[in-house]
Amino acid sequence: MKRTLLSWSSGKDSAWSLHLLRQQNEHEIVGLLTTFNQAANRVAMHAVRRSLVEAQARAAGIPLWDVDLPWPCSNADYECIMKATCEAAVQAGIECIAFGDLFLADIRAYREKQLENSGLQPIFPVWGMPTRELACSMIARARTAPLAKLGHLPFICRSGVSQKAILRAT
Repeated sequence: MKRTLLSWSSGKDSAWSLHLLRQQNEHEIVGLLTTFNQAANRVAMHAVRRSLVEAQARAAGIPLWDVDLPWPCSNADYECIMKATCEAAVQAGIECIAFGDLFLADIRAYREKQLENSGLQPIFPVWGMPTRELACSMIARARTAPLAKLGHLPFICRSGVSQKAILRAT
């Protein structure tokens, strides 16, 4: 199995990526890689409290690889910090970084470019999944698993039955 970090935003796409990677049994998830705004002590992308992400990592049984970013953080600073993080990952024997991106081709291309010649292979377990099917799968799974984040997202499943997913952080 390939030792893999999972880029962890604290959201549903990251969580579903973890679920899929565990099912596939090809990757050993050795860390949840999360960037934090140092000034706010929150996830840089979603502003979720660090304590919630730490609880998610404990619940998943996976160490948190937390990366503190200054505020403000220029793209040059971000890339320098992430390069050092990737170098540390390679030194730790990590082979891959998984991302929960669904459709944003420019973001995927950026990640792939940044990881070129780094020794880390980018993987995208949920890439291109139809959102309606993905959401229905998440809801079906949520009926048997606790959710760490709360909120709601109404949509219609393929069966035509209206559903509400509890997904967004409070």
